Amino acid sequence: MQRRDHAPHEILLPARPAFIVFTLAAALIVNLLPWSGWLLAIKPDFVALVVLYWCIHQPRKVGFASAWLMGLMMDVADGSLFGQHAFSYSVLAYAGIVLHRRVLGFTMRDQILHVIPLLLLSDIIVIIIRRVAGAEFPGFSYFAGSLIAGALWPVLSFLLKLPQIPRRDPDHV
Repeated sequence: MQRRDHAPHEILLPARPAFIVFTLAAALIVNLLPWSGWLLAIKPDFVALVVLYWCIHQPRKVGFASAWLMGLMMDVADGSLFGQHAFSYSVLAYAGIVLHRRVLGFTMRDQILHVIPLLLLSDIIVIIIRRVAGAEFPGFSYFAGSLIAGALWPVLSFLLKLPQIPRRDPDHV
């Protein structure tokens, strides 16, 4: 099956590790912004989305260690139960790495249909861990963030692929 999210003859450059670290740090900062009101109810987990993106597109560079570390940072920043995001992101990374060839073979619409259940799984894991620890169920609006994150997948894919697109040779005719 042919990838349709960029030209079939175009070969992307490898992602630079510094760029990957920058995107993960930027996602962490966006997650930590002071969201309030209805925006808080629909806020996607940007760290989970970026970790999933890199696990699908660069599985040899981003994997369990990166996901675990980002999860621990989210746990510390949220002041939540230590390890809940770390475990959730690790499961998400596993799914992204296992499914990366399959997801990359699909059109963008079909990629979204694969990404949303993976993000929902991540949210369900966090809720189960919170419930076991004695927290209340946050309500079904908690899952709106996964749907929004799925809608952001094409935008994220476009933006994160921009530095990987080779520059055109001006002397080439």
